[in-house]
Amino acid sequence: MHLSDFSYELPDELIAHYPPAERTGSRLLCMRRDSGALEHRHFSDLIEYLRAGDLLVFNDTRVIPARLLGVKDSGGRIEVMIERVLGEREALAQVRASKSPRPGGRLIFARPDDGRAPPLVAEVLGREDEFYRLRFVVGGKGESAEGVTLTQLLEVYGHIPLPPYIKRGDELADRERYQTVYSRNHGAVAAPTAGLHFDQALLDAIRELGVEQAFVTLHVGSGTFQPVRVDDPLQHKMHSERIEVSAEVCEKISACKARGGRVIAVGTTSVRCLESASRAGPLPQVALKPFAGETDIFIYPGYEFQVVDAMITNFHLSESTLMMLVSAFAGREHILVAYREAVAQRYRFFSYGDAMLLY
Repeated sequence: MHLSDFSYELPDELIAHYPPAERTGSRLLCMRRDSGALEHRHFSDLIEYLRAGDLLVFNDTRVIPARLLGVKDSGGRIEVMIERVLGEREALAQVRASKSPRPGGRLIFARPDDGRAPPLVAEVLGREDEFYRLRFVVGGKGESAEGVTLTQLLEVYGHIPLPPYIKRGDELADRERYQTVYSRNHGAVAAPTAGLHFDQALLDAIRELGVEQAFVTLHVGSGTFQPVRVDDPLQHKMHSERIEVSAEVCEKISACKARGGRVIAVGTTSVRCLESASRAGPLPQVALKPFAGETDIFIYPGYEFQVVDAMITNFHLSESTLMMLVSAFAGREHILVAYREAVAQRYRFFSYGDAMLLY
C-alpha cells in the first residue's frame, strides 16, 4: 500500500469556499458498496434511502472560534490555533510566528469587533510536542473577566477556524453555517462536515419515517488537516482526539442490530467514534461498550468494520487518511471511480461541498 494509491486530480475551482444557500441544497452521490453503482441525487433525497428501523448516528461536537490573530509582546505578528481547551483558562495551541515564542512570553489579541476593549492575553507556559501550552487572561490580569471560561472568551475574541483550503477569511455567517444544527458540546476546531447538510425539517422527517437518531461526540482537532508525509501510510502517526460514546448509544445500536436495521454513521468522525468503542470490548470477542477518552484509530483498507453498515460523508482530500477510511469501507477502486465521476459532474468538494452516501 502506497500513499499514491489514494490520489486523485481535483481542479481548484471545484473546492467549495461557501456553503449552498440551503443546508439540504447540496448534491448527493449515492454509491452501493457491493457493486460501486452510482446515482446522482440531491441531499434532500436521502430520506428515500432510509427505512424504518435504521439508526442514524451523529457527532454533536460544536466548533469553537479557535483561531486568534494578534501580536507578541515584542511586536511580531502571530496566529494561534487552539487545539484543545484545558480547564477554564488554559489550552494547547499551534502558534505561527516569524520567531517561536519563549516560555514567559505574552501573546496579545484585540477584540475583532471592538479595538478599544481590553485585550485577551496569553502567557506561554511551555511546549508539549508541536503544541504550546498557554494560559489566558483579559487585560493582562484577569480580574475583568472573573468566572468567564476560555470557551466563552473565544466566542468574543476568536475567529471561526475555516480549513486552510478555503481561501478567504471567516465571515459572520460562518458562525452558524460551519456548525451542525444539532451541535451542543463545545470543543472542536473543525466541523463534522457531513452533518452540515441536515436542517431541522429533514431531521424531523427522518424521525417520522421511523429512523432513530443517536449522538456521539468527537472533538475534531487541527491534526485532521495534517497531510500524510510518508509513502507507506502504515508509518503515519494519527493525531489523538477526544471521544464519548454513551451507554444509551450502545443500547440503541444493539437494538438496531437486533431488529435488522442499519447503523448509518453521519461523517467519518462518527465512524471513528463507533469503531473505537467497539475496540474497547473484551478480546477476542468484539463488543460495543460505553467509552470516553482518547482515540487515534487509523482505518485503512483491510480494516474489518464492527459497527457501521452505511455512511454519509463529504468528499475528502487526495492522499488523506479519510480517503483511506472511505476506501476501507467501500473499496479503493470504487471510491476512485466515484471521485472521478464527481469531478466530471462538477460536484463541490470538501467542507462546504457536496456529500456521498455509501451503503
